[in-house]
Amino acid sequence: MPLTLTVSDEVRTLVPGFTHLAVEAHGLVNGPSDEVSSALLDDAARRLAERLDGQTPDKDPHVAAWRAAYSAFGAKPSRTRNSAEALAKRALADGGLPRINRLVDAYNAISVAHLIPVGGEDLDKIEGEMRLVRATGDEAFVTTAGGEEIVEHPEPGEVIWCDEAGVTCRRWNWRQGPRTRIDDDTVNAVFLLESLTPMTREELVAAGNELAESLEKLNPGARITVRDPE
Repeated sequence: MPLTLTVSDEVRTLVPGFTHLAVEAHGLVNGPSDEVSSALLDDAARRLAERLDGQTPDKDPHVAAWRAAYSAFGAKPSRTRNSAEALAKRALADGGLPRINRLVDAYNAISVAHLIPVGGEDLDKIEGEMRLVRATGDEAFVTTAGGEEIVEHPEPGEVIWCDEAGVTCRRWNWRQGPRTRIDDDTVNAVFLLESLTPMTREELVAAGNELAESLEKLNPGARITVRDPE
């Protein structure tokens, strides 16, 4: 059964222009970054530089929309950047984009090339459906600090992704928890592309299709489905 993804009315009201697109993939073979995944990141950094033409990422209209969305639920966008802006800044810095593993490299490349937040979750580690909601403040976010597992709680009103076991990503797409993240052993995954006005539906679908093509290039035998935007 496909993973169920729902967006609460509270989030829709807070940011009316939000749309997401899911790419589900089964039968993946992950592993350390290689020449193919590194080439995807290098190409994405080149496309980003061309798109920005000397401007900083926050001047891009889509990134600016995400900054406004973060401000709407009380986050300070200059301190807690959305994932697309954070990656874009790294892509433009001297050290360039990090190499994580083949699957993460693939979706990070799409995020940078299209300036859109993209997340990846291990389907086998998700419990129940995934929901985008405004937090009560009681939800558990299990993470690590100093090599030790700790439990944090989101701020009341914070926008979070969660499943039945707890928070999977804080502040919309700012910080993913380790429980469901993609690692070298991941074989089934869902990739979530998140857009706001002024990004068009056609642009969102193009980014999703490009991610599917990259995944097929890295995993020729995988079963990949691009779902309709919601």
